Amino acid sequence: MAAMPSEIEKLGAREIKITWDDGHVSVYRNPELRFACSCALCVEETTGVRRLRREQVPEEIAPTAMELVGNYAVQITWNDGHATGIYTYDHLRQLCPCDDCRRIRGMP
Repeated sequence: MAAMPSEIEKLGAREIKITWDDGHVSVYRNPELRFACSCALCVEETTGVRRLRREQVPEEIAPTAMELVGNYAVQITWNDGHATGIYTYDHLRQLCPCDDCRRIRGMP
């Protein structure tokens, strides 16, 4: 079974921290998480081409609300008004920016 968050919290104005039930901790920068949104407004549904460009996401982006969606995702409302993206737990774990996870994915 995939890891589940045991805690999701804002870290100040710039990051979101997820503590997973397997003890792993992921800290996401808000702009990177906002850019990773995979909703139909951010990613073209039929082609998979990303509509949202990184330069469109301000560094000051921050969540105004976070709601759990069933037992599989969190929906984040951002201060730019965007609220249609659902971040599945599997996707969030795959996005983990920690050194260990980056190494596992073969990233420097």
